[in-house]
Amino acid sequence: MPHLRRLRVEGVSRWQQLWDQFAAATGRRLHGGKALAVGGGSINTTYVWQHPEQTLFVKLNRPERQAMFAAEANALRAIAKVQAIRVPLPLLWGVVEDASFLVLEYLPLTSTGDWRQMGVELAQLHLKGTGDRYGWSENNTIGATPQINPWSDNWGEFFRDARLRYQFDLAQRRGGHFPKAEKLLAAIPELLNHQPTPTLVHGDLWSGNAAFCRTGEPVIFDPASYYGDREVDLAMSELFGGFPAAFYEGYNATYPLGAGYQQRKTIYHLYHILNHFNLFGGSYQTQAQYMIEQIL
Repeated sequence: MPHLRRLRVEGVSRWQQLWDQFAAATGRRLHGGKALAVGGGSINTTYVWQHPEQTLFVKLNRPERQAMFAAEANALRAIAKVQAIRVPLPLLWGVVEDASFLVLEYLPLTSTGDWRQMGVELAQLHLKGTGDRYGWSENNTIGATPQINPWSDNWGEFFRDARLRYQFDLAQRRGGHFPKAEKLLAAIPELLNHQPTPTLVHGDLWSGNAAFCRTGEPVIFDPASYYGDREVDLAMSELFGGFPAAFYEGYNATYPLGAGYQQRKTIYHLYHILNHFNLFGGSYQTQAQYMIEQIL
């Protein structure tokens, strides 16, 4: 459970406006509660709102970030609709005087639970949550970076243009230098020509975005969803430390990965490493260069 600290008495008008909107939308008044700031978020300011009738989770950011919260809410709703794996349900999002906000169902979470079941349920999301094309109905964000989601019938072209090329362009503006970027981009459609089923993916499935309810039920959150190759979720899960072996056992027992995944996952890793370079700079450029050499 994240460390909680009492919110200083400030922004009273903000909270008043937020709960006025909540009451208008739901008919339930949650004024008079207590906001506890949750540490650990790097993009948003987050709070647990404690009220005798209901505890909620609230994310806040700058007013111009309201589209980011709307896209997150839409992704959570799409995942919940598949009825394969639990997500915190979005209840309200919008703007108050000095902030955009997203109000979510509050789920007390722990890092311990049935990892094999987590793998089974992610596989069920991928089996059931399929579409006709790659992309998404709106753009969203990967971390704090815009993620564009144009509809496409060709997975290799989608990942080349909407994922890698977009990140390379951002990196160039940041002063990044990737001499073999164009050679790599030219090769991507052939390297990703395995014609995966367009699948609803979480999109940012690292260990910080997966946990368990106190009952042990798996939960995923903070999605960057779209319809793509299901392998992007498995690849991301391996990138920053990885999930326990039981997770992959559960996934493969339910929906085995196809031939060629071990080669393709480096391409999918590159997207996130480029994004980390664009967000944080530093050694991620060297790591991305090494991955480009591996792929080529």
